[in-house]
Amino acid sequence: MGKSFGTITVLVLLALPLILFVAGQFRLFAGRKPDDLGITNGLLKAPMKDWRNVVSSQAAYHPHEPHHVIAPLEYTGDGHGAMERVAGIIAGMPGARIVTATPHYLHAEFRSMLLGFVDDVEFMLDTNDRLIHMRSGARLNRKDFGANRARLESVRSRFERRAESRNGDPIPT
Repeated sequence: MGKSFGTITVLVLLALPLILFVAGQFRLFAGRKPDDLGITNGLLKAPMKDWRNVVSSQAAYHPHEPHHVIAPLEYTGDGHGAMERVAGIIAGMPGARIVTATPHYLHAEFRSMLLGFVDDVEFMLDTNDRLIHMRSGARLNRKDFGANRARLESVRSRFERRAESRNGDPIPT
């Protein structure tokens, strides 16, 4: 009995990653798109206070924790051109799909390669303050292990490099 139990345990442990991978390919970990994405009263969706799976440059306008806060993108020149730059950056990122793009708002979904988890990413143009507010949040789980912050910081880095290259400054390598 002990030998067969050990064999079954080994088979289950070997099969589990395959089962999880297949489930991800069938989008069983994608979650449901939130109904409250977009701009409401001039703000992007609020972070859920007790969840660590979202960052927002507008966290200060909602009940939040320090881990929710991220700085917005700052731009010079034309705001619509800056939003087009953001759209170009997002379109070139792995797992990204732009869902909605208007001159003032962009919503994209990022799907993880292995298990198919989906995160919603939003950008909102604020022409008065010359900012692009941003929010990135996981649909599932309370923690994202920093994935959403890292994604938006990657967007920031690419955005700033493209701005520098347009101003004639060298692009850092």
